[in-house]
Amino acid sequence: MKTTIEELVAFRTVVDTGSITAASEQLGQTVSGISRALSRLEQKLDTTLLRRTTRRLELTEEGATFLQRTRAILDAIDDAEEQLAARRQQPAGRLRVNAASPFMLHAIVPLMPEFRRLYPQISLELDTDDLPIDLLERRTDIAIRIGPLRDSTLHARPLGTHRLRVLASPGYLEAHGKPRKVAELADHALLGFTQPESLNRWPLRGVHGDEWQITPTVAASSGETLRQLALAGVGIACLADFMTNADRDSGALVQVLAKDTLDVRQPVNAVYYRNTQLAARITSFLDFLTQRMT
Repeated sequence: MKTTIEELVAFRTVVDTGSITAASEQLGQTVSGISRALSRLEQKLDTTLLRRTTRRLELTEEGATFLQRTRAILDAIDDAEEQLAARRQQPAGRLRVNAASPFMLHAIVPLMPEFRRLYPQISLELDTDDLPIDLLERRTDIAIRIGPLRDSTLHARPLGTHRLRVLASPGYLEAHGKPRKVAELADHALLGFTQPESLNRWPLRGVHGDEWQITPTVAASSGETLRQLALAGVGIACLADFMTNADRDSGALVQVLAKDTLDVRQPVNAVYYRNTQLAARITSFLDFLTQRMT
């Protein structure tokens, strides 16, 4: 038979209080109940843990060794219970979140009313940068990264993937014609990124292979800027679904060259440093995004 937590608690309390009577008072149990728990423990271990005299209790050598293990076990249980209790409590404090402006505007901001209702004690600070930042330097708790991760020192929580599509406004297509083949893009105004250059490789199948390297007619550092330019009819852009779902549903943007477009998806990850146990405000935000985006 294996020992129980109750028996370990009885043993530790007897040693700490110095007597079975004092232990029974502290634990709110009968003297006979504590005595039986000690006896069962010694029987299961097949050893004497305490020498009982008329004046005091004294640990045997085996008892002293077992007491160290008992304390470690009970301390670990106490820590686990405290951590669970902390997670049940209302998380509080300032939470700093960083993301590229399109993802912040189209994916995170719409979810924030619900998050604020669930966690009113968390004070949010939402920052945007179109290029990756140093989390420690910027004192950022969580950053959202779109695309392959390169920094191996960070922990990551996957938030899903978003497909890339080549899009244009109906007004642009009416004025300039709709490209029927990938090669015809050379005759159109193309909207691309200033950096990184990898974002100017569109997932289009053709004689060139499975990617089409564009030279932007108009370039911008932000995907949101390119979206606005596409909506204004300035040219054709390749954008992720998370920022264009509503535009495509309303018809403000339409997909072009759909048959030639590969199903390429950008991974989205929440990244953070984890040197110690994560604060409740961070885990609550990570869990919230994971449940609603994956």
